[in-house]
Amino acid sequence: MLHSLHTPVPVRHRPRRSRALPLVVVLVLVLAAAVVAGALAVAAPGGPSWPGAASVGAGAAGTEGATGPAGGEAPSGASVFDDDLPAVTKLDPDLLEAVRRAARDAEGDGVRFVVNSGWRSAALQERLLDDAVAEYGSRDEAARWVSTPQTSLHVRGEAIDIGDWDAAEWLQDHGAGYGLCQVYDNEAWHFELRPEAPEAGCPRLYADPTADPRMQR
Repeated sequence: MLHSLHTPVPVRHRPRRSRALPLVVVLVLVLAAAVVAGALAVAAPGGPSWPGAASVGAGAAGTEGATGPAGGEAPSGASVFDDDLPAVTKLDPDLLEAVRRAARDAEGDGVRFVVNSGWRSAALQERLLDDAVAEYGSRDEAARWVSTPQTSLHVRGEAIDIGDWDAAEWLQDHGAGYGLCQVYDNEAWHFELRPEAPEAGCPRLYADPTADPRMQR
């Protein structure tokens, strides 16, 4: 705790007459202020306008503009079995079922799947792309790592990023049996569902997303 360098000298004051408002008057003023605030909130057009405000109370209006957990951000150590995380529950049902089957079997080998990223809102994807542009210096270079909201398989719920490294390696070795395939050579953590993989194996890797025809739309 910090202390002042100078200790103030106490000053004696003559008692003053209390000027406090009567309790009834205070209550009336508080009630009036609450009514006015409520009326302004109802009347405000267009809802909140600050950055990220669309994530507030998205509910039935959808989550395309949401960020944070509602927009698909996964907390550190998130499990593929977390039924309260949109990043998990908004994945394509077939993809999620395959990932959970693989995760249960991996646990028998002492490997735990962590969801680094799953479903993402368009707003979260755009923010990640902007961050990548700032990090890599250009939109072309950023595109090797982050897709646009219009092309991202994460926004469509059709891709999942698995951690830690031992889990990603386990999926690289065993994922085809569950229809789970690594897609990009530069993203060892990114997996998508390929239903034909158990019989035909996983397709050849793209070098990075810029080589993927689906990202050219």
